[in-house]
Amino acid sequence: MIQNGLSRCPAKTRIGLLIICFGSILTACSSIGPKTIPRDRFDYNAAISDSWKEQALLNIVRLRYGDVPLFVQIASVVSGYTLESSVNVAGINSSLRDSMVAGGSAKYTDRPTTTYAPITGDQFNRTFMTPINPRIVLFLLQTGWSANVVFPLTVDSVNGLRSELASGASRRVGDEGYYQFLDLLREAQLSGAASMQIQRGDEDDETTVLILRRPEDEKEDSSTSKFSELLGLQQDLDIYTVKYGFLNSNDSEIALITRSMLQVFINLARQISVPDQHIATGRTLAQLEHPESDNRKLIQISYAMEKPDNAFVTVRYKDYWYYIDDRDFNSKRVFSFVMILLSLTESGDAVGLPLVTIPAG
Repeated sequence: MIQNGLSRCPAKTRIGLLIICFGSILTACSSIGPKTIPRDRFDYNAAISDSWKEQALLNIVRLRYGDVPLFVQIASVVSGYTLESSVNVAGINSSLRDSMVAGGSAKYTDRPTTTYAPITGDQFNRTFMTPINPRIVLFLLQTGWSANVVFPLTVDSVNGLRSELASGASRRVGDEGYYQFLDLLREAQLSGAASMQIQRGDEDDETTVLILRRPEDEKEDSSTSKFSELLGLQQDLDIYTVKYGFLNSNDSEIALITRSMLQVFINLARQISVPDQHIATGRTLAQLEHPESDNRKLIQISYAMEKPDNAFVTVRYKDYWYYIDDRDFNSKRVFSFVMILLSLTESGDAVGLPLVTIPAG
């Protein structure tokens, strides 16, 4: 019927109708999926990264005030797009008049589906309560992270030498020998004398070892001798076994007591600057004082009444903004290291995800 009506319309009218119909067909057949990938990948990446940092900082601040931390992971992000179009054409041909009506419509829908899962129970225990594997500590050193960052955050003691502990009933400033050991280990890192290796035994047992290359002439560089002397190790060895424990069982072993991720967060929390009235009213405790010349304070987290402009990450808690200044590179580096460490220690359990059907039209 429409074909007969169009055949009786003027030529210009028929051309107009054909253009409308052809445009509608093109719109209905075009794909919007590939065009969204560059935009969505960047936008979701930035949003998830920012929320991840803010969640970590918020929980560190909560621990500063004795509040309960809560970690929520993003289990999945699904974006479903639909594009619907339609066209209506009607024509009337009679002896009195010729008329024509044409119309079209289109509908674009974006339905993102985000699934959140709180980390609780056994997963929380393994991710946040279990001590970090000493192998991960050495692996981080091997990849180039400074010993002066890795060890104070993750290692509570080395062969009985204890680091600073900023919180809890056993607050302490740390042993001088611990930080002398760190300086020597950092020197070995920079010179390429220190490295790690995983050795496999006869029964497929894996052992982590620290390799310390000694100079041919020990008089030229006595740092390796000082290293062994501080830890009570045999002087002429190049390979030392690394295990979890407070004291080494022999002079060829390095015993590490490592912290859990929750201990790392708690230790950082006590280094946050807080308003004096919060300390005076008992909302939180005072910081562990450091000598002015001491560089053991790893991170500077400040507070402000108004939201700061130059912030690397910021969160609001108890009417104040807590933040890391974007111009404070050392604090940003330590915070980024904690985020990487959190990724390495996550249990990786599969989360039961809902079945999501995505329209492809």
